[in-house]
Amino acid sequence: MSHKRFSKSFKTEAVRRVIEQEQNVAELARELDIHVNTLYKWVNEFKKDGMNPFPGSGNLKPEEAEIRKLQRENETLKEEIEILKKAAAFFAKNLK
Repeated sequence: MSHKRFSKSFKTEAVRRVIEQEQNVAELARELDIHVNTLYKWVNEFKKDGMNPFPGSGNLKPEEAEIRKLQRENETLKEEIEILKKAAAFFAKNLK
């Protein structure tokens, strides 16, 4: 079974019709030839994150991208701290 892909503008327009024009979700889903649960999911995603509701396949929302960047930076800093601890222990040992 093939998976349909819909553009961000298509999703946004469908959600707009539900929210602003108060169209019935089931009727609109039939009109657009999509499953009613899909349309409900889009509406919920839009309500949850109206600024950037449909980032696209493989793309992250800005806050998710920032979290991922900070996690990578945190791991790098942990590795650097471990290296410095080992270096400090090595030099402390050689001073005795």
